[in-house]
Amino acid sequence: MQFMQDLARVLVICVGLLCSSDQGLHLRSFPPRDSCEDLRKRMNGAGDATMEDIEVLDSKDHLSGPAPPTNGASGEEGKDMTSKDYYFDSYAHFGIHEEMLKDQVRTLAYKDAFMMNEHLIRGKVVLDVGCGTGILSMFAARAGAKKVYAVDCSNIVLSARQIVKDNHLDNVITVIQAKVEELTLPDGVEKVDIIVSEWMGYCLLYEAMIDTIIYARDKWLKPGGIMFPDKASMHICAIEDRDYKEDKINWWRNVYGFDMTYMRGHALAEPLVDAVDSRQIATNHTMLVEIDMYTVTIQDKTFSSKFELTAKRDDYIHALVVWFAVDFSKCHRNIRLSTSPEGEYTHWKQTVFYLDRYIAIRRGEKLSGTFSLSPGKQNIVSPNASDAPVAQRVVHIRDLDFDITVDFEGEHGKLSSSQKFKMR
Repeated sequence: MQFMQDLARVLVICVGLLCSSDQGLHLRSFPPRDSCEDLRKRMNGAGDATMEDIEVLDSKDHLSGPAPPTNGASGEEGKDMTSKDYYFDSYAHFGIHEEMLKDQVRTLAYKDAFMMNEHLIRGKVVLDVGCGTGILSMFAARAGAKKVYAVDCSNIVLSARQIVKDNHLDNVITVIQAKVEELTLPDGVEKVDIIVSEWMGYCLLYEAMIDTIIYARDKWLKPGGIMFPDKASMHICAIEDRDYKEDKINWWRNVYGFDMTYMRGHALAEPLVDAVDSRQIATNHTMLVEIDMYTVTIQDKTFSSKFELTAKRDDYIHALVVWFAVDFSKCHRNIRLSTSPEGEYTHWKQTVFYLDRYIAIRRGEKLSGTFSLSPGKQNIVSPNASDAPVAQRVVHIRDLDFDITVDFEGEHGKLSSSQKFKMR
């Protein structure tokens, strides 16, 4: 036991040094959904681990009542969840849910959709897909829903059950731990009136939770039922970002006197998730794709869209930026949740694609191109994925592949290029 404690403390120190060092991880280069703070929390949670903690727990143990807090965690997952569990069940960790709940743009959009539209919710049966801590389910219950089924496959449901009970809503909300594809609703329920989910990932489609929403819609939603949200769109603009590109991409050309240009290609091929300063935006925005949640299919995740951007001023273009918005169009007045770099900060930030060569652009000049997106090569086992058995449908659900072409001809030069990117 002492060995495990010492090892955990050493790991915490190492992570802390990485996070604080100028030569360590840069804030802008974190992979999606991970941060040094997440690592610290996970390592701190393992500080008193024993060999018994590493054993796989019987699934029945996860269905028992709340336990006293352990190592700063609350409820049953504080007792049961180990660092190994967090590795395979990252959405059980409270830190991820804290980040999402504190995202007021996100959370208040859903709250307004329910609380300002009680006429749509009152007396209805609601299915919350990927319920997390249960916040959306509680909005639905407060807005007058007759019954809410809150579903999540993560162990966060152990906390959600207690939160629902503490708020005296357990007579309306039933929390279920299951994969939606394997779900049977209790009480003989075969259809629901409303499906709500916060399914969006980085660059909208990263993590592929939309697959689950499509499945839930086709199986559970009544004819004429409501999807919350019911529309989604992706948008693109171009930015000046010389300092970061020099620091993190072109830097590989000379590393302490050695040529490591080979690594520059890897750096360019990975899109960056980051909050873009609106002052960097050098062009207009244009929409790449719009998704109707009532009709979208899994095959629609693969698309190619042409775009044209116009420079707002004389500037340099170093990267393209993609962001998304979702709409609750069935509300009395449309409610939009936007991740635009010209709007308020959200935890999704924006997705940045750095060009191999910069463009010197004059005000009014146009930059055109094609933006193509598809699930990663190993994501889909069958080309008819929606018809395949659930167990064979998805291998790696997170990945996205991009192919972006750019064409420009202006006063200071021209550029015609094609780049591939991978979001892993």
